[in-house]
Amino acid sequence: MNDTRTLLDKLFLVVKGLCMGAANKVPGVSGGIVAFVAGFYEEFIYSLQKVNIKAFKLLISGRFKSFYRYINGPFLTLLIFGMLVSYFSVSKVLDYFLVKKELYVWAAFFGMIVGSIYYIGKDFGHWTKKTVPAALLGLAVGVAISFLSPARENDNLFFIFFCGMISVSGMTLPGLSGSFILILLGNYVLLLVDSVNALYDTFSEIFVGDFSFVSNAERLRTLKILVVFTLGSATGLVTLSHILSYVLKHYKHISTAVILGFITGSLGVVWPWKKTIFKEDGEGNILLDSNGKEIIINYERYLPDLGLSETWWAFFFIILGISILLLLDWYGKNRKRFA
Repeated sequence: MNDTRTLLDKLFLVVKGLCMGAANKVPGVSGGIVAFVAGFYEEFIYSLQKVNIKAFKLLISGRFKSFYRYINGPFLTLLIFGMLVSYFSVSKVLDYFLVKKELYVWAAFFGMIVGSIYYIGKDFGHWTKKTVPAALLGLAVGVAISFLSPARENDNLFFIFFCGMISVSGMTLPGLSGSFILILLGNYVLLLVDSVNALYDTFSEIFVGDFSFVSNAERLRTLKILVVFTLGSATGLVTLSHILSYVLKHYKHISTAVILGFITGSLGVVWPWKKTIFKEDGEGNILLDSNGKEIIINYERYLPDLGLSETWWAFFFIILGISILLLLDWYGKNRKRFA
């Protein structure tokens, strides 16, 4: 694919990468939705599919320019650069608000998921004897997961690699949030907050000539986790693009129905009004895992108290989350006016 983009086109592509990375980082929002409504989803999938055996042969034979052109390198480079920058910046923001304003963060996530359901379902008019049971199956699985005890954080490197493969699903499949799946797997904070922040802090220290991190066992452990997660993500990005292309081509309506049902049923996972239940010993002391983190065994969900001002602020953030998806929908319909 020949790349004839102007400097302004390339700048916009980096901005789109920023938006896509931010969306994939936020539970409930799919980076694929950004790609879809912004008009570069097909080129994104096409470029990923070019990372195949032929590309590998070009690479190992030393034909780097041919390899770069074959995989649509200029497009992928700018887009991925935007995603990486976004991951660092959004990670710091999320880390702060998850500690200071957890209710509002989950309220915004809840609204975004509601908006995602609307976005995926608004034009889906293919309810048949096959898609209805598929949607009900997805709904049942989502509801079941909502009432299960959340998975505990797991830093096993094979599991981290698997999480990496799964987490990029939101980039290749509009509507399915990879970060939301990481919440279900119990590794959202470890992989999309702690590990990214560790890399950010490491770069910041290196920039000022501080190499003390090499003697920080916890920092090195977290960086190793990030490396494995990144390798898993890269593997998943390429393999899923081929698998999803086949599935969407042959079972598009059934797949969409399953996703709609699953996301709807899983709303309970991100219900904003919940109290964390920690594992305790016989004396009421909260137990810690091997990494010194509190062990979560479940959540106690409750209805919002309308007499509290923070409840109404939470409603505001739910509406804000929905509005973000509506804005993406509006942009998708009117993007030609901005071209």
